Amino acid sequence: MKTSASLALASFAVFACASPIAPTRTQHTHKQARQADGTTSAPCAKVSEAIYGNSGPYALQVPAGIAWDCLNEIPFNASSARELIKQLRPYINWQSTLETLKNPPTEYQEKVQPSVDIIGGLDKIDADIDAGNFDNDYDFGWTLYTLIQSAHDGHFSFIPDTVAGIFEWGRPVPLVSVSADGDQLPAVFVYADVLGIQFKNITYTPSPVVQIDGKDATEFLEAFSQFGSLQDRDALYNTVFYSLAQVNLGNSGGAVGAFAGGGRGRYVYPGANTTLTFANGTSYTMENFARPIVPFRGITTGEELAERWIYWGSSGQASTQAKTQEADSTAALVIGSTAPGYPTPVEAGPQNLINGYYIDAPGYEDVAVLSVANFVSSSDQGVEINFKLTTQKFLPKAVADGKTRLVIDLQANGGGTVLQAYDMFKQLFPDQDPYGASRFRAHEAIDLIGQATSAFASQFPRNEVSNNYTIRNAQSSYFDYHFDMKVDGTPFSSWDEKIGPQVVNGTLYTTLARYNLTDPNISSIGGIDVSGYNQPSNITLEQRFAPEDVVLLTDGYCASTCTIFAEFMKQQVGVKTIAMGGRSNKKPIQAIGGAKGVNNYAFSFVQQIVQSAIDYDPSLKTSILGTDYSQDLVFSRSVASGVNVRDGLRRNDTSGIALQFIYEEADCRLFYTPEMTTDITSVWKAAADAQWGKMGKCVDTPTYGESKLAMQKSAQKVTNELSGPIASASFSESRLQAFENSFKLVTANKLTGDGYMLP
Repeated sequence: MKTSASLALASFAVFACASPIAPTRTQHTHKQARQADGTTSAPCAKVSEAIYGNSGPYALQVPAGIAWDCLNEIPFNASSARELIKQLRPYINWQSTLETLKNPPTEYQEKVQPSVDIIGGLDKIDADIDAGNFDNDYDFGWTLYTLIQSAHDGHFSFIPDTVAGIFEWGRPVPLVSVSADGDQLPAVFVYADVLGIQFKNITYTPSPVVQIDGKDATEFLEAFSQFGSLQDRDALYNTVFYSLAQVNLGNSGGAVGAFAGGGRGRYVYPGANTTLTFANGTSYTMENFARPIVPFRGITTGEELAERWIYWGSSGQASTQAKTQEADSTAALVIGSTAPGYPTPVEAGPQNLINGYYIDAPGYEDVAVLSVANFVSSSDQGVEINFKLTTQKFLPKAVADGKTRLVIDLQANGGGTVLQAYDMFKQLFPDQDPYGASRFRAHEAIDLIGQATSAFASQFPRNEVSNNYTIRNAQSSYFDYHFDMKVDGTPFSSWDEKIGPQVVNGTLYTTLARYNLTDPNISSIGGIDVSGYNQPSNITLEQRFAPEDVVLLTDGYCASTCTIFAEFMKQQVGVKTIAMGGRSNKKPIQAIGGAKGVNNYAFSFVQQIVQSAIDYDPSLKTSILGTDYSQDLVFSRSVASGVNVRDGLRRNDTSGIALQFIYEEADCRLFYTPEMTTDITSVWKAAADAQWGKMGKCVDTPTYGESKLAMQKSAQKVTNELSGPIASASFSESRLQAFENSFKLVTANKLTGDGYMLP
């Protein structure tokens, strides 16, 4: 790295967004935080001065150090904390995996994540509150956040206001992990250096980052990645870095990578400064930053900050409003246009969430690519329908254009609408009946809701969709026993049969259920009917590609609805998987590294269905439904919250272990190379070569037939420099600006879904 050149590109890491301090004003150029002039000494007053201290546009970033000091100045409110833990417990009881998290399978503990006792952790927090062990309110919030986050279930979250509702964090320099040739072990590089060599605008040879803040770079980043939401460690490692697929999602993705403050990295304080040390002996120290989420005008102390934004119920509404306005202004940065590094699609879907491509290069004339960045999570039914139509139009078009092989790119896919996974699978393989068995953790609240909902829904005919919202809502609910079917395809006879409970591995679960895709109310839960069901008799589906001519491409970031789709593809028809990147070793990695639960409920939705049950049966007001879910502190004290309510179960698997805890290696692993960080088609080519060609570079491991000695020798070959730019001058001129603009991205997600993991 040469500091001057990297800093020139790093300076593009700016954030064009509406300031939450002045939300009607949109800043297109980043304003550096003003340096305190010495007139204030209290940390929160310094933050206010840094934002507002001079005339002109407000600063959108402040030095991380003073923001950190301000957070730690917020006094601890023990009574609020104690009440919050009390109100949390009924919601956490909905988490389907509580017992298995405490005692997961041995292979999961050895290869994925350690055990975690969530209920025991809450008990300890309660004890620490009583013992006065928390220094301030942020200390409490961070402890609670990391307890839930340690489950590594992207559906299971509680993000306190002090952790994410006051500041978000970042570093100004994104990183990438690349192998020089696809065979050498990857090394960490400053992304600006990789851009420079790909676009021929630097004169030096980039040097890898070998230390971060005095620690081995890969060890530092592996540890940092553990703050992410995925379960698989190689998938987590990938999230640390700049990714074309994440940038393709605009503000709804991981932006410039967790290290630079994208995704869940925005919740982790990076320190006041970060020092990068390079293999060539040079080093660079950067000042890290914080993005204020709430207005600081007139705030001088942590106590004032808390009084305005934390303790009172209205604070959550104010913070959410500010963030929503910020998200609205930033979303246009990439979404809706061709993302950097991507070609123009031959079949464009909505919002870059799905697109069809061809590879314009000799030797790949028979390959089509269906890029599925998300399975849609939109309140706009038109988007849901257009997503489905994109696949419906692209598959026959590809075949008509002579394409015989299909790469399905699922990189960065956090899920979306559950039915879209069923539909896409059915469009690809119409003779298959998607299995999709699931279960709830059985407990009293679920039983009471089911009794009330089933009794209410049973009063009305269900041969067609009701025009009455209340009836339709009840009849399209899991808690109406008519809506689903048993795993053998027969209907449930009663709510008692559906609730069970069944004792599996010492835990009570509901009876396994599957969606009845012919139910007339099915479109009410996803905005579509699944292809092959509830459609006119004159419409027929045709299989366009054989299973051996399809491959799933992932970076491990495949979660929720994405994992449902992958499970259908792998288990029911035998489609192979290719996983990109991962930690710097030559071990096998998983292709599916995200939440494998099949349905998530936001806390607000839990409260909503509880209230619906009480509306159906007012006598429930005196039950736990009326007492445990009526308070709102869990909402005013959080930025986001949710639970995984349904486990996915594999067909013919008698172990009773949820898919979340099953370790599965990809069929092939590929390292990212420098050109793959600027040209997505190079990733697709590598996948096609690995699956069908003679030049594929699946990473060699003992699993693929290599001896342990040979693996030890090859493991010594670590990338130590990059060379050989591949981009033409014309390509550089037209595309470099797009990459520079992408440095403006922040994660400000607007997507939701019944099978979606928040970035």
